[in-house]
Amino acid sequence: MCAMLLADLGATVLRIDRAQAVELGSPRPLKFNLLLRNRHAIALDLKKADAVNLVLNLVERADALIEGFRPGVTERLGLGPRECHSRNPRLVYGRMTGWGQSGPLATSAAHDLNYISLAGALHSIGRAGGPPVPPLNLLGDYAGGSLYLALGLLAGIIEAKRSGEGQVVDAAIVDGTASLMTSAFGVHAAGLFNLERGTNMLDSGAYFYEVYQCSDGKWVSVAAIEGRFHAELLRLLAIDPQAIGEQGNKANWPKARELFAAKFRTRTRDEWCALLEGTDACFAPVLSLAEAPAHAHHAMRGTFITVDDIVQPAPAPRFSRTVPPHPTPPEKPDPRAALAGWMTVAEIDALAASGTI
Repeated sequence: MCAMLLADLGATVLRIDRAQAVELGSPRPLKFNLLLRNRHAIALDLKKADAVNLVLNLVERADALIEGFRPGVTERLGLGPRECHSRNPRLVYGRMTGWGQSGPLATSAAHDLNYISLAGALHSIGRAGGPPVPPLNLLGDYAGGSLYLALGLLAGIIEAKRSGEGQVVDAAIVDGTASLMTSAFGVHAAGLFNLERGTNMLDSGAYFYEVYQCSDGKWVSVAAIEGRFHAELLRLLAIDPQAIGEQGNKANWPKARELFAAKFRTRTRDEWCALLEGTDACFAPVLSLAEAPAHAHHAMRGTFITVDDIVQPAPAPRFSRTVPPHPTPPEKPDPRAALAGWMTVAEIDALAASGTI
């Protein structure tokens, strides 16, 4: 995903696949692997010296490299930071792992759920009295990992242009996830965060920061934290503030939740949207993956696009001047197309003749 983010913003990214592809999870056609969009690919056997040499030749012409192996693997392949920096001292060498390049867990296999568990994030997600709830793999892999690596690479490239020297960016998913929890750790240190799930303002403990089911079985969300937004929500719901009591008094929250739940069960989701969307009540319908792209707000902003007949999120964020081109669909390895912007035709012919590609 980190490579997709950078490619979406206009970077030229070249993906190096295994010579024998490894399919993760359920098999699916390439066109549906949306994280591989917007870049060419080549397939190499990195256990062969000529393939390693090709990668090093590409490194000489690159601003950055991303690798996602366990610690020590690229060193064994002859593609570690020392070898790459000897060929390109300005290279920013990005390393994506779950546990980081050091520490007692560094070489252990794990996944998103394990990393967010160790960072203290998963413990805080879930309903009161219930177990922790996995938040897809958004929090660890993509937020704590991909986004932090992209930020680190861009910062490293900016610094390298000033200093003329590259460096290694050690992006550990567990580190990034811990960083995302900075505010929560601060609130906890202040004695204002209850370690029991589902009892705090932002974890479903508060009636005014919650989801409610409607008469048609669909759901809506309200997040009226500030007093004036809370007052507007009560006004539109026709709920007497006296029946709620002081918003900040947690003793009032269970009764208020019951009032809200009963109120939202009186209308369908669409009826509540007609009343509350576009107001300052801090309201939104809970949309499914099938529903979200069709919402009027997304349609006007172009939040979702269609690439190769697949509806998918558009590149983000947006730029006023350097607007990136429309994404291209995921591609199979095609060495000649992939290397065309990196090498001369004669160099590519020589690689083909030797069997490297």
